[in-house]
Amino acid sequence: MKKKLITLAVSALCLPAMSYAADALSLSKLWTYNHASTGVAGQTSEISAYDKITNTVWVAGINGVDVLNASSGSLVQHIDTTAYGSINSVAIHNGLAAFAIESTVDRTAPGVVKLFDTSSRALTSGVNSITVGALPDMLTFTADGSRLLVANEATPTNYAGYDPAGSVSIINMTSRSVITNAGFTGVPTTGSNIRTNTGMDYEPEYIAVNKAGTKAYVSLQEANAMGVLDLKTNSFSSVIGLGTKDFSQVGNWIDPNHKDGKVELRASDVKGLYQPDSMAAYEVGGKTFIVMANEGDTREDDGDKARVKDVPALKASAPADLKELNISVPDSTPGNLVTFGARSFSIRDASGAIVFDSGNQLDAKAIELGIYDDGRSDDKGVEPEGVALLELGGRTLAFIGLERTLKSAVAIYDITDPSKASFLDMIVTDGDVAPEGLMTFVRDGKYYLSIANEVSGTTSLYSISGVSPVPEAQTYGMLLLGMGLMGFVTYRRKV
Repeated sequence: MKKKLITLAVSALCLPAMSYAADALSLSKLWTYNHASTGVAGQTSEISAYDKITNTVWVAGINGVDVLNASSGSLVQHIDTTAYGSINSVAIHNGLAAFAIESTVDRTAPGVVKLFDTSSRALTSGVNSITVGALPDMLTFTADGSRLLVANEATPTNYAGYDPAGSVSIINMTSRSVITNAGFTGVPTTGSNIRTNTGMDYEPEYIAVNKAGTKAYVSLQEANAMGVLDLKTNSFSSVIGLGTKDFSQVGNWIDPNHKDGKVELRASDVKGLYQPDSMAAYEVGGKTFIVMANEGDTREDDGDKARVKDVPALKASAPADLKELNISVPDSTPGNLVTFGARSFSIRDASGAIVFDSGNQLDAKAIELGIYDDGRSDDKGVEPEGVALLELGGRTLAFIGLERTLKSAVAIYDITDPSKASFLDMIVTDGDVAPEGLMTFVRDGKYYLSIANEVSGTTSLYSISGVSPVPEAQTYGMLLLGMGLMGFVTYRRKV
């Protein structure tokens, strides 16, 4: 990936007003750690968290947590969690690391949250094990650290058998006890295209908390919905259906066929369920907005999924170009095909209304860079999965991880104005494959992005600089005329 920086040397006298230009963003890879070198069979890289007290990156990867030196990328310690179960996520606040671990016996049984001290890297003193719901998949602290929220996905082992109820455990961190396991019974619904026809209940996937810590927004991925959790009442106030995206509209076109020997985005008479995985919340003008990676997901046993050509009721009326496409069988009817995922990221307001969608920009950019995997054309395209936000230079940047590209790819957008988000660049990393979890942090005035890559089992750390101050358009001419251009240097860096 090539980056271009422009430096203007001018007189320091009477400089005009400055604004910020996100195209001055610069990135540099600092290190990559291959978790195979930890020497633990099956260890990989899924979710990372940063501890500012010890300057370490904690990476959860099925069999434990690899604690890495954030400066060098070297292994500090591997924490084996197999005695407790399979670890799915890690979150850190003020020297306390929380691990989300599913049951060792049966994932439909209650899971646990284990609490570790980040300095000793051992279980913390006092209460250090908290029982939560089935299959805790993700967890996050509120900004003040007073509460820990745990998304209990509760995926059944056998869809014809026991299906535990999905929930969000709300933990009081003062007493280190569960306030409640907030569920969905009787919760009112709004919006459209909530999938209640799949043979499973709501399965919380990811949690984003608003700035005030009063509400949490929970992705219910398979259900194509978002739950709104009121942290004052400790209960869900609504479930919002996220609708569908029309791939026949200009700007939304997809490549629906992986067997036609070509990579081409084209109008396709099919709609996509948004089905976000990762989400992040931020505030603009006192209003909360939620950034969503619209991955798409089926039942784990694919019981709701089939190719158009394999469904007799749909095959006859479907265009030939869509015969190979994987679609949601319960949601599709003749002449109205519905597939999984929106192949994009969206920004929605707190009511669930879309204020921005990236259309087919992610697929298009992957094609342009030669990293698009045509084998995924029939099934969710580049498959956006991870989201991380960063405030830098007065701007808000969004990093969107693409799980199904030929090389690890992370798109960068300026989302300072939610309705006018703009693409800036894409990080492409040789040797890394399938970014699962993204995480940003700031240390000593410097900015960083951690990328946990599941398939390659690697974690890479990037430094981020900019956004650089440049003259506003209306004052740039004044600068040139009044002060004179004294130097112009262009530098290109290859990452």
